Amino acid sequence: MPVAANTHQADEVMTALAPLREQGIETLRVLWSDLHGIARGKDVHIDHFPQLSAGGLSFCGALMATDLSPAALEDSDAVSMGYPDACLKPDLSTIRPIPFEPGVAVVLADITGAGGGPLASSPRDTLARLVGDLNGMGMRPILAPELEFYLFRADESAPNGLRPYVSRDTAGYVVGRALDPLGALSTLLAQSRAMGLGVFAGNHEFSAGQFEINHTHSTAVDAADRAFLFKYAVKEIAAGLGLHATFMGKPATESAGSGFHIHASLVDEQGHNQFADHESSDGLSQLAHHFVAGLVEHAGPLMAFLNPTINAFKRLHSAGLTPTTADWGLDNRLCLVRVPPERGQGSRFELRIGDAAANPYLAFAAVLAAGADGIRRKLDPPPARAGAIATGRPLPTSLSEALEQLAASEVLCAHLGSDLIHAFTALKRQEISRFNAAVTDWEVQEYSRLL
Repeated sequence: MPVAANTHQADEVMTALAPLREQGIETLRVLWSDLHGIARGKDVHIDHFPQLSAGGLSFCGALMATDLSPAALEDSDAVSMGYPDACLKPDLSTIRPIPFEPGVAVVLADITGAGGGPLASSPRDTLARLVGDLNGMGMRPILAPELEFYLFRADESAPNGLRPYVSRDTAGYVVGRALDPLGALSTLLAQSRAMGLGVFAGNHEFSAGQFEINHTHSTAVDAADRAFLFKYAVKEIAAGLGLHATFMGKPATESAGSGFHIHASLVDEQGHNQFADHESSDGLSQLAHHFVAGLVEHAGPLMAFLNPTINAFKRLHSAGLTPTTADWGLDNRLCLVRVPPERGQGSRFELRIGDAAANPYLAFAAVLAAGADGIRRKLDPPPARAGAIATGRPLPTSLSEALEQLAASEVLCAHLGSDLIHAFTALKRQEISRFNAAVTDWEVQEYSRLL
């Protein structure tokens, strides 16, 4: 039986590679997400890919618990066990050529640990497990991201060596060469579509050099895969244009923040939207109310995954159309959860708190865990917020506060896994410690001349 299974797997690999060889693909770029959402990878020649795909591709597992300095967590299992390997298992269904790099195709990988099971700190595997739980309840989550980002030019005379690609603010929804002389947006849209990432629209956003690109909806893991690859592709395509792209939430004090809005719904096995109820007063089902109640209930700990950097909290204020309280409302952009006006098959929620730097896999997993808890416990949401007056409890105002609430959340620890929560919170607390020890430009400007 094992021989037959291995033979079948080998046949699948060769079938997947055949059209790539015809297209002149010589390199398979194996990518995976670390806890930050950074695309880590290895390039493998196509001739060696079958044997590596069958046996797995090894890498140092401590990379999954490494901060951006980069330094590994000293108390992580990977360090205490002597830096053992983790193993990449390519998901053949995700293979796609990279249009901006001829001869190269990308494939995403799941990660197994020493025991052969999914690695506890693997974001993609964590999301897949959460989706499986919802599938077991007869529900299929459908998600779509909206992602904002900045493009910069290299300029040694500018702060941090970067200057906005566009010289002035626009107040948003502007397109064309006048404010995009390289046609960067058109290139990003065309290349992302050619890569099969499901993008369908884009525009220059509020601040100089800020852009937004919208994505089609799909099943949760596919939507997260596409968002993850999109962030990777944007940075690569921008580099090819001589630009620097960043999904950092607040790259400049006077500039608008970059968000990661998440549209979410649930469908049954026949594809019918389970959030829709044309007979209810607001067009939403009781299941939808339970789901939104879960999001509101767990908004505090969710903030750690949706705003996972110190910088992310500098974009959160009501003047920036970002929510500051745990509430929901009908077509109200000041709320944590907005219900867009579409109903029927278009019924969905938009979670508006996310920072563009968030890891798509962990953000989606946390949202589904919170919403599913509302469904399991049949929670009822508070009254919908009307207008600008906040009605919900205040959201965390710092990464430290959000991490405290995450570590104390029995629901998220149980459903995302205590090992992942421990690794994530320890990693972020190490980041905070390094920030607190650093002397910033603001401090030098504020204190050095007069004190």
